[in-house]
Amino acid sequence: MINTVWLRTFCTLAEVGHFTHTAERLHMTQSGVSQHVRKLEEQLGVELLVRHGKQFSLSGAGDRLYAEAQYILIALSNIEQKVGEDPPFEGSVRIMSPGSVGLKLYPHLLELQSKHPKLVIDYRFAPNPDVESAIAESAVDLGFMTSKSTLDNVICTPIAQESLLLVTPDTVEEPDWDTLMTLGFIDHPDGGYHTSLLLGANYPEFQHSNLFPKKGFSNQISLILEPVSMGLGFTVLPAYAVEAFEKSERIKVHRLANPVSETLYLCILRHRELQARMKNIIEEAKQWL
Repeated sequence: MINTVWLRTFCTLAEVGHFTHTAERLHMTQSGVSQHVRKLEEQLGVELLVRHGKQFSLSGAGDRLYAEAQYILIALSNIEQKVGEDPPFEGSVRIMSPGSVGLKLYPHLLELQSKHPKLVIDYRFAPNPDVESAIAESAVDLGFMTSKSTLDNVICTPIAQESLLLVTPDTVEEPDWDTLMTLGFIDHPDGGYHTSLLLGANYPEFQHSNLFPKKGFSNQISLILEPVSMGLGFTVLPAYAVEAFEKSERIKVHRLANPVSETLYLCILRHRELQARMKNIIEEAKQWL
């Protein structure tokens, strides 16, 4: 493999046409320039210079090497520049979060991408355990979770609070215990957990979500409130999911006497160096959440 330092010295000499001036440009000694050219000739097994006393001209091999070397040196220079660059709104950012957080964040991130077309948002919706695994395996750059990771190599920082809300059909004025039992429960993947947190803090009768007649289930965060809006039951959801529901006039949100919130954590892989674009996404997310 050609030594690129020797190659750069040779090309500079070919351009300048003088050993002393080449040495000055490269901050070398004249003997150092001569040595680089001689080593390059030895490596390639050809004469690159036709020497005339203190003067020289390029040999045929020297001409060919100089022409080809321009592409190589320009490419190397571009690599050095690109490696050193850290543009704030260029490149891909891989993000994963539970659905409610995603419904809040994703539209804002798309707006940001529309302003900066070289920014690529790769957003995945997943439950906390999947987010945790993806971070640990470097499958994503940033993760948002509603519980702290149990893994030593995943760092979680609290950045926001998200309220849990009791949601009923719009016909319900006072969601007492008997009303909830009559309505029945629209379940979802985190339904039992969210219900135990919120209803357990506000209804002495509550023991488990299984107490309620089950009236439906959906694992699509954007569709969980559809059956509620049709009067088929009630559910408990994080605030961002409720805010994103388009048929808000058909549901009623009840803020109970004892509010309950989940802490939202920003999670990254320990010792992961974050590029400028990732840091910008974090700062933007903190404003929106």
